[in-house]
Amino acid sequence: MLVLKSVWKFQINNHFKLAIMMKMNHILLIDDNEIDNYINNHIIRENDIAEMITVKNSAIAALDYLETIKDDYAVFPDLVFLDISMPKMDGFGFLVEFVNFPKVIEKKCSVIMLTSSNNPEDREKAMNYDIVVDYFVKPLQDEMIRKIQK
Repeated sequence: MLVLKSVWKFQINNHFKLAIMMKMNHILLIDDNEIDNYINNHIIRENDIAEMITVKNSAIAALDYLETIKDDYAVFPDLVFLDISMPKMDGFGFLVEFVNFPKVIEKKCSVIMLTSSNNPEDREKAMNYDIVVDYFVKPLQDEMIRKIQK
């Protein structure tokens, strides 16, 4: 569910346009690196794009968490930032399981890969999932957040 954050006018080429900035209800960060989680959480908070941010340090912990909230659409994430390289279950293993959640099936949740992998094969594999809407190479930056908001 998106919440209207602000409405403002700006001028481009002497024409006024109405810009609506939308704020997500919930973002889930999945990464085994605590420093990356700290930085990503900070960037998301600084840009004020989500009411709630949940951080999980493994794909398995994230799936366990999502299982407990799968029927609560008000709490289920609107967006997931997902790392690829994690122990026990990588980001691709997560995606295989995640596509079966009801909110995901109804296309009310998206995934952005946020990874250190610049490998074109990883990018192609990730983008083959309908729920994956983008692929960012770490670190998360303000420009990436602005791209999400468009």
